[in-house]
Amino acid sequence: MSIKKSPEEIKSIFEKYAAKEGDPNQLSKEELKLLIQSEFPSILKDSSTLDSLFKELDKNGDGEVSFEEFQALIKKIST
Repeated sequence: MSIKKSPEEIKSIFEKYAAKEGDPNQLSKEELKLLIQSEFPSILKDSSTLDSLFKELDKNGDGEVSFEEFQALIKKIST
């Protein structure tokens, strides 16, 4: 799968969903789910995919996904 979005568009999408609750610089699992369902629906096959994806992205284990961690997903789906 390939996505055609500029770095500015990616940052804007991240910020839009991260601002929904809690820390505006971090995505909760629910925010990540909303972002993926809306922006990249073909990634999410079922809820176990979300759980494993969230664990994979949350490198520091703080229960949230930072923009830097989110960029790993963008790299993965844009290659």
